[in-house]
This record gives sequence, structure tokens and C-alpha cells, in this order.
Amino acid sequence: MDLGEYFEKTEGLGVLATADAQGNVDAAIYARPHVMDEVTVAFIMADRMSYRNLSGNPKAAYLFIEKGEGYNGKRLYLTKTGEQTDQQVIDSMRRRDRSVYQSDKGKSRLVHFKVEKIRALIGDDFEQVGR
Repeated sequence: MDLGEYFEKTEGLGVLATADAQGNVDAAIYARPHVMDEVTVAFIMADRMSYRNLSGNPKAAYLFIEKGEGYNGKRLYLTKTGEQTDQQVIDSMRRRDRSVYQSDKGKSRLVHFKVEKIRALIGDDFEQVGR
């Protein structure tokens, strides 16, 4: 199953981990990523700690825990490659009612990441990226 299909069909909880240039770590709950192509995902990000950390360190990890029994899911190892600030594009990609985001209006960004590696939630198994 490719990433787009996986995140479209699978419910769960996601956590994005970032670190600033000095190595200070942050972890935050994030929705499923928007899969742009087989090696690129994007997150809608407000100007908060996770986003600011990426200014000094473009590396991040996204942990996705599937809903249900057991410990199933994926770990994505990411590198920031760019961002968009066009609010019309960002609003069109939101999965929830945009009135929820009024406090971040005009400040959100669509941040793109290259998927460097995909691993199972538990263990050392990994999937090839961009076959």
C-alpha cells in the first residue's frame, strides 16, 4: 500500500517530533500528512515551536499510531524541502472546518518534506521510499 492510500484509509494518532539548531526537542500532535507524491508529504503548520524548530534544523520524524488494538503504525523520517504561504491553497487542503483555525488565519504554512525513510511503528523493519 502506498503512503497516499495508507493515510487516506487508516485512522490513528500522529506525533511530529522536531529539534531546534541546539538540539532542544519538541513533540506535538499532528493530523495525518498530505501525501503529495511517493516521496513528499506536507503538513499545515502554524507559527509555533514545531515550525520554528525547522528553521534551524530541517529534520523531523512523524510517528503514526493506528487506531485499534496492538501497536501498529509507521514512523516517517523527514527533511523539510520548502513551504507555501498561499492561504487559499492551505484552506483548500484542510480536512476540518476552517473556522476552527481562525486564530492562525494568515499565519499557517503548508510545509513540504522529503520522506527519507519509513519504518514500522515497532522494530527495525523499514520500507523503501520512492520505488
